[in-house]
Amino acid sequence: MNTKIIKFDVENKSLIEEAGKVIRNGGIVAFPTETVYGLGANALDCCAVKKIFKAKGRPQDNPLIVHISNIEEINDLVKQIPHKAKILMEKFWPGPLTLILEKTDVIPDVTSAGLKTIGIRMPSNDTARALIKAARKPIAAPSANISGRPSPTNLETCVDDLNGKVDCIIGGEKSEVGLESTIVDCTTEPMCVLRPGGITLEMLKKVDDKIYIDPNIMKKPEKDFKPKAPGMKYRHYAPKAPVKIIDGDLQKTIEKINKIVQNYIDNNKKVGIIATDETKDKYSNAIVRSLGSRTNLEEIAQNLFEVLRSFDNEDVDIILSESFKEQGIGIAIMNRLKKSAGFDIMKL
Repeated sequence: MNTKIIKFDVENKSLIEEAGKVIRNGGIVAFPTETVYGLGANALDCCAVKKIFKAKGRPQDNPLIVHISNIEEINDLVKQIPHKAKILMEKFWPGPLTLILEKTDVIPDVTSAGLKTIGIRMPSNDTARALIKAARKPIAAPSANISGRPSPTNLETCVDDLNGKVDCIIGGEKSEVGLESTIVDCTTEPMCVLRPGGITLEMLKKVDDKIYIDPNIMKKPEKDFKPKAPGMKYRHYAPKAPVKIIDGDLQKTIEKINKIVQNYIDNNKKVGIIATDETKDKYSNAIVRSLGSRTNLEEIAQNLFEVLRSFDNEDVDIILSESFKEQGIGIAIMNRLKKSAGFDIMKL
């Protein structure tokens, strides 16, 4: 397949219409959003949606998220919208929040992975919403990467993973949030967070003080676990080399990582370290990448996937990562890190 790569401009109506036509005609398009880049197809077209799974190598029991360009479009897609879900839509849409609701029959089972529910979100990214409007169809879109790898936050990463596998890749700005959307199950009482993201638990509690995070997302899932939302079951966000998280007091973490590095060096192994601005100069004999300052977790979230991917070009044998406090967006950061490591965590 010849993949057309275009630099998207919301002011260029011809490019918007061209990409929208690809979606309408059953094609698949990678495009920027404020969370990560997505790989989209007409959510109502079974054959088109199947192309997403094929291009990504994605398991068929992993449900997709449907993207809309305005709130009115949700009415044909879901059976009802609970009162608290409406408040979340008013407060956080457009933005990095996905709501799980009971779907109508217009959404095929392949899109929802056979579930009676579906995740819906309205992105805040102008390019994403312009594409949905041009397609005149809701767009089903997981992240625009090979399944299991770190999600893409820029054009170059999409091209690396999907060139030759999709009809079109749209280049836009770097993703603002850098982590996939927060997913909230609105079919339960109280509501439940199925995936943490840029809309934090603290923010959601202002709408529903009983909302909680599903305990399954912060631990290794059982083999027979049936995911209700993307990212709940399979190993995700993983670079080529295995990742190990060192979790404990920061000073003890630095000392432990340096000891582990030396052990690998003694065995002629190459080590990568995920550090921060405050600690990056405290390591030696390894390839060190900083996520940013520990005082700015939003910056760390934005850079996480790029840093994970950067080690693929360094041919390292192991990646050692510092940990972060599980509060605010730190919960989402640790959720992605734990999944990238396959829950290989050394507690100090």
